Amino acid sequence: MRAGFQIGAALAAVGVLASAAGAEVAEPGRYVAMGSSFAAGPGITRPADDPPDRCGRSADNYPHQLARRRGLDLVDVSCSGATTASILGPWNGHAAQIEAVTPETRLVTVTIGGNDVGYMTGLTGASCRALAARKADAEALAKCPAPPRATEADYARLAAAMSEIAAQVRARAPQARLVFVDYPAVLPATGSCAATPLSPADADASRETARRVVEITRRAARARGAVVVSAAALSAGHDACGAAPWMNGFPTPPGVAAYHPNLAGMTAIAEALDRQLGR
Repeated sequence: MRAGFQIGAALAAVGVLASAAGAEVAEPGRYVAMGSSFAAGPGITRPADDPPDRCGRSADNYPHQLARRRGLDLVDVSCSGATTASILGPWNGHAAQIEAVTPETRLVTVTIGGNDVGYMTGLTGASCRALAARKADAEALAKCPAPPRATEADYARLAAAMSEIAAQVRARAPQARLVFVDYPAVLPATGSCAATPLSPADADASRETARRVVEITRRAARARGAVVVSAAALSAGHDACGAAPWMNGFPTPPGVAAYHPNLAGMTAIAEALDRQLGR
């Protein structure tokens, strides 16, 4: 992400948290975690589901870590590859994630939006192309994912869907605390490194996509009186190029998700959520 954005995000999220509501959760209760792979945590430690679910949920993703810290009754419906449509409606054989939110729910966390605008597809595809080009490997280059082209209409639909998610949570669980967790930084504020093989143009394009998803998340939360835990601000300096990265680079060993949070990143988000919720 661009340096100006990271500084602005950090200032807006004083203490790494931006809230439009109080910070108290009165008692343990039902906790529903919704979102994409950045919530599910594919490839981190051990699977949460037995047998493992194709959603790739980890027993040590931030929802599971938070639930253990606070003694919450977790219902984790996050799923790798999910979009906002996967929260609002059935998808790929799964029920709509929003169906897990019931009147007795007391906490809901949401990390979503990147897949709506091709964030990860763009990053991995661009890195695949960069590595293939360096090796002059035409066959490998032909197998790289095509770059997505998110339009202004795509971003507008994402904003509308984020608002609808918040509205449905409010309608289904009026007593629930709603917390949006935005996307942690994948790339440094400028440039790239060996762990992020990208052209300058592709790196800048990815930072801009990330910036817009984070901004849309913040605006939707603010409009609906929800809370934002800004993983984007929290992770500044811990991107895939950082000395102590919270993010995997590219490529990765089998079973490890490229350009996704590692265990340290998930733990940092769980700790930030725990602080936000108070005691």
